[in-house]
Amino acid sequence: MENRIFGIETEFGCFVRDESVGRPERVVEKVKDCVFYRLRRGLIDLHSRDFAFEPARGGGFLINGGRLYIDAVGDHEEYATPECSRLSDIVAHEKAGQRILNEALRALDWQDKVSFYNNAVDHFGGHTFGCHENYLVSIEDRYFLDSLYNLLPFLVTRQIFAGTGRVGGHRLNYNDFSNNIMDMGEHEMDYVWVSRFYAVEIDPTVDYQLSQRADHIVKTISSRVRFNRAIINPKWDSYYSYNSMHRLHILFGEGNMSEYATALKIGTTSLVLDLLERNLIRPDVRLADPLEALRSVSRDPTWKWVVRRHDGSTIRAIDLQRIYLQAAQTHLAGRDEDTDWV
Repeated sequence: MENRIFGIETEFGCFVRDESVGRPERVVEKVKDCVFYRLRRGLIDLHSRDFAFEPARGGGFLINGGRLYIDAVGDHEEYATPECSRLSDIVAHEKAGQRILNEALRALDWQDKVSFYNNAVDHFGGHTFGCHENYLVSIEDRYFLDSLYNLLPFLVTRQIFAGTGRVGGHRLNYNDFSNNIMDMGEHEMDYVWVSRFYAVEIDPTVDYQLSQRADHIVKTISSRVRFNRAIINPKWDSYYSYNSMHRLHILFGEGNMSEYATALKIGTTSLVLDLLERNLIRPDVRLADPLEALRSVSRDPTWKWVVRRHDGSTIRAIDLQRIYLQAAQTHLAGRDEDTDWV
């Protein structure tokens, strides 16, 4: 994709079939150590990158330029691809991360005892795992937030081709937000406070959904996301300050097993960002309630996927996607091979 750098971070769920190998917390540490010390697939961090979230020997860089590390929660492996600029590269590097984990399980003789899942949800405990996308964007600060509101309709409706699907549903039962709200701000490891805010319950009214993660998204845009999972996390990381390049961190994503779906997900999002950078997205794409649209599209058993726009009118998700498609065809066609493939 022309002038676009992107990458994927995937958190893998760990399922231990044979308790003799230990609890999941121990298993993920053993697998991580096997990758770096036994298989020598990279160099482990000898120093802390962050005292709380990235301690020394908590992970490291792999020989393909990606990273493997233990997520701050401590129960799962997280793999980050290297920065890529071609769709074929991002697909290959994402699969490489999965193969490295499987290689470690074979080396430990755990292939029948432990499994890593590329799911976005734990059907037993109600936990959710992230598959986050990162894009380098060139949008002036004063227009950045306005552009994100034109991006949200695309993100909440792209699940019709990028959703991973799931059986059943969850609902969040919120507790008293006033409990220890002041104390929470003093703790860097605020994952431990999640249960103080909401509990996850099975929703018996839902048989099937397009998205695994839709039930767990509670904000559109949020900088503090460990108990306020958002669609977009504006990192505000400035990598090239002289030309306003920022990292856009998309939280609402799911790990696709289909290479085709992965390429389509990253490719379409990259093109929409190109359009946003040029201010070529019509403002009438905005939705009245992106979160409501996110869940209604995911849970719609009729596949009509009707959402309400900001002006009160309704539109089908597929027709909303066609607005972005037509803009890309008009302004970006013929630019490069990846663009025309998407």
